[in-house]
Amino acid sequence: MRFAAHIFIASGTLWLLLQMGVGTNPIWAISAMIAVSDPNMHEALATFRGRIFNTLLGCTVGLLFLVVGSSSQWKLPLAMAVTVLLSTYVVRVPAMWRQAPITAALVIASGLMHHSKEVGIEDGLMRVIEVLLGCIVGLFFTWLMSRIWPVHVAGKESGASGP
Repeated sequence: MRFAAHIFIASGTLWLLLQMGVGTNPIWAISAMIAVSDPNMHEALATFRGRIFNTLLGCTVGLLFLVVGSSSQWKLPLAMAVTVLLSTYVVRVPAMWRQAPITAALVIASGLMHHSKEVGIEDGLMRVIEVLLGCIVGLFFTWLMSRIWPVHVAGKESGASGP
């Protein structure tokens, strides 16, 4: 019941902010919020960290592949493979490592779909900003719910500090 309330309030907040406030579709932000949200604050922090690092990595690689060279369908699988290698061997944040190639694909696909690097960059960056906002909102509501409605696990409260 607690987690359902959490998701309802957080997704409603994102919907109001993005759909009503900015006039954009909140689906990417809501998806990211759900991925980061967890009844356990420590799990949410690990997922948040992984999601942020890997989203930024995927965005960077996607933008580089979008800007360099001519438009080609082969950019997408190549950029995703490079992003997986960087995520697993350089960044090494195991939580949410799949987010890196997903983000690279979002950025590159925007450019390929619109046949314009500029539109692709703008659209790709907007999606990444929405994902980052969703992550922040997810972590915030996880923290807030851990204070308002703590989960009791084996004699401990989720989100409570200290051993």
